Amino acid sequence: MKNFGGRSYDCSSDCGDLSSYMSHCYSCRVHSGCFMVYDRPNYMGNQYFLRRGEYPDCMSMGMSGYFRSCRMIPMHRGSYRMRIYERENFEGQMYELMDDCDSIMDRYHMSNCMSCHVMDGHWLMYEQPHYRGRMMYFRPGEYRSFSNMGWGSGMRFMSMRRIMDSWY
Repeated sequence: MKNFGGRSYDCSSDCGDLSSYMSHCYSCRVHSGCFMVYDRPNYMGNQYFLRRGEYPDCMSMGMSGYFRSCRMIPMHRGSYRMRIYERENFEGQMYELMDDCDSIMDRYHMSNCMSCHVMDGHWLMYEQPHYRGRMMYFRPGEYRSFSNMGWGSGMRFMSMRRIMDSWY
């Protein structure tokens, strides 16, 4: 229920399907750490970044439904490094980032980012410049194609920022 009513479930790790603990989850308290919550099971669909705080109504965050799955974001201390590519399968122009980028168009004259390789750190990537629009969480790994990550074809990212330990 909204405003922390109804049953509750304490989650301290990833949960691919919250419906096994409660039928609907409309509100959330984050006591420590950072989490991504998803509007579909198995970490699919639209993603929302939560840090320590209270979230009494998921609708006020832009969700059309309720939280269906969540993933804990581990704290990272150290360097941040990611390569972004203009096209899928690590093709086209490539740039290496070690800090936040509020617009790949302004910084690199790059109109698309359709694959990436995260070497170090945890990142949020946004579909619009200046950290706006839908976001997606990326942990270290290779991401050859964003189109098969639950948003369909044509998904591209225009800005990205590091998830810093000061956010915890």
